[in-house]
This record gives sequence, structure tokens and C-alpha cells, in this order.
Amino acid sequence: MYYTHGMSKRLQVLFEELEFRDIQRFARRKQLTVAEWVRQVLREARRREPASEVAKKLGSIRAAAKYDFPTADIGDMLAEIERGYVK
Repeated sequence: MYYTHGMSKRLQVLFEELEFRDIQRFARRKQLTVAEWVRQVLREARRREPASEVAKKLGSIRAAAKYDFPTADIGDMLAEIERGYVK
């Protein structure tokens, strides 16, 4: 999901010196400039962030649907729960 249309925009972000040195170190490890490392990290963060509440809810449903949990009739389940309370 890399957008190449439209004009580029500049973003200025201020960091404390120690934090910036850490960022430089991370970028060097990946053999990237600080600017490219920051762009990549921000793109990845955007991919992980749901676009909306609907997308977040659908993601949760899709994740849950991958599992095969045991189920039963709701009346039977409630009766079993109640029996557990009176033991």
C-alpha cells in the first residue's frame, strides 16, 4: 500500500538527542537513511491500524472465525453454568 500519486509532503518531527541516536542506529542496521526508515515504520504502523471501527470489528470477527470452539444449545449451556453455581 504505497501511494505514489499526488505531491510529496514534508513532515518535521522533533526528538530528544538520545531518542534520535537510537533511530539512527535502527536505520543503520537496516542500511537505510533515517528518512526511509521512518517512512517504512510509519507505513507498517498504518497497515496495522484499522481504517475504521467497522474494519476493526470485522478483523476481530475474522480472527475469531479461524478457531473451532465447542458449542451447545444456549439453554443447555446456561443450565450447565447454573449447575456449577450450586455445587
